[in-house]
Amino acid sequence: MIDATFIVPNNAAGVYQDLSNKYSAIETPTWALLLAESCRSINLNVSIIDTLAENLSDSQTIERLKKNTTKAIIFVVYGQNVNAGTTNMSGAIRLSKLIKKNLSTRICFIGSHVQALPVQTLQEQESIDIVFTNEGVYALRNILKTNHDYKEYKKVKGIAFRNSSTNKIEINPPEKVVPQDKMDIDLPGYAWDLLPYKNTPFDLYRAPMWHSEYKEENRTPYAAIQTSLGCQFGCNFCMINIINRDDNDPIGVAGNYSKMRFWSTDFIIKEFDKLFSYGVKTIKITDEMFLLNPKYYKPLCEKLAERNTEDKFKIWAYSRIDTVKRPEILNLVRKAGIKWLCLGIESGDKKVRLEVAKGKFEDVDVRTVVKKIHDANIEVLANFIFGLPGDDLETMKKTLDLGKELCTSGWNGYAAMALPGSQLYKDAIEKKYKLPENFEGYSFHAYNTVPLPTEKLPAYKILEFRDKAFIEYHSNENFLKRIKDKFGIQAVNSIKEMLKIKLKRKIIEEANKH
Repeated sequence: MIDATFIVPNNAAGVYQDLSNKYSAIETPTWALLLAESCRSINLNVSIIDTLAENLSDSQTIERLKKNTTKAIIFVVYGQNVNAGTTNMSGAIRLSKLIKKNLSTRICFIGSHVQALPVQTLQEQESIDIVFTNEGVYALRNILKTNHDYKEYKKVKGIAFRNSSTNKIEINPPEKVVPQDKMDIDLPGYAWDLLPYKNTPFDLYRAPMWHSEYKEENRTPYAAIQTSLGCQFGCNFCMINIINRDDNDPIGVAGNYSKMRFWSTDFIIKEFDKLFSYGVKTIKITDEMFLLNPKYYKPLCEKLAERNTEDKFKIWAYSRIDTVKRPEILNLVRKAGIKWLCLGIESGDKKVRLEVAKGKFEDVDVRTVVKKIHDANIEVLANFIFGLPGDDLETMKKTLDLGKELCTSGWNGYAAMALPGSQLYKDAIEKKYKLPENFEGYSFHAYNTVPLPTEKLPAYKILEFRDKAFIEYHSNENFLKRIKDKFGIQAVNSIKEMLKIKLKRKIIEEANKH
């Protein structure tokens, strides 16, 4: 008897279109691994089915589930992008309906979308029995200790559920998130051994193309790991802190949330050592702000540096621009094997940046910081957002021009979305903006994408600009020269092949008809 089976849903084709065949990353499912190991630490029997990594059809997944009796099925609906908690709902819902028809077991959902909209989700999706209203560590443990009776569910904090006897949606009081002093104890590692593989561990997971120096052979084995939870900033476009919420607002916004929490250095380095023992050297640190608190990242980097004697690690991490100004930090980071830093620059216009609460580094010269990072032999993935409040064609061009001037080896450009859990989502509802008609519409790359309009630009114009900007950046001579000098002609050819894949956009097609 299995107490819980964690399912990682697959909706890659809907989310990424033809990019899913080769170019999108497949990450190890961080939260499924953390929750599974947390459950095992209190002697619960659990398993993981990663339908994305194994590319399982819904029917294949059903057959897999039929082999063992499972008390509860937990859909873990996160992913490698901030919007993935919503965009991956399509695959999860589709599979949950099929499970409901074939198996008699409780179906639970955990992920940013249901955390932001718990009641709405249950009202709209009859195949779901329970949703978790924050990170769900304690709520999940308490659910799995019950006999799955609705009277018992009433006593479990941190969930919303459908009461089949009354046919009403009930939401229980909030549950606390794991506190700082319990991080190593109640989230005691990753259930790496439960992940599927074909020939060798982690070979079904693949890094982003840029992280692999645009070379297919460098993409596996690959893993993602966190050293902290949460983010202390509150950018309007981001929903990441909805995971840490401690309220029950039916339209949740990542504003009332717990502070950042960190695992100990010894704890994290043990997890890195496990990955190294599996042969994994290409790793993503998924923390929202890795280079923020030197109390935590400095000793970890020092220990990683001790293990990176042959400079074989290919690690990347996120950082704010204003936390990487000192050369000594960058030298330590590079010695640790962190060869890429992902920077959320977002906009080339200071006023636009300020409006989305990104302006605390307005006094920092972005150009100088990026140069210092490059001088430390660290590559940069620069993130930009088009269509933020206050954006027009002129400010978006400034953003693109800044990106081309910085000439980083990695570049992501997104159209601003009203992601459930973000302030922009709540603003969009109040302003009665058109929202996506389905979950996939919240994907940055999907056919049905519906970004936010601005006061000066309709949504399709913003998306059109973003798609042209992507091609313009990656075909720019200065960029291609940098790639050739750093990674060779093979990398350049890989980028050119990627550019042959054209994304189809419904709202642009419809606009062009008129």
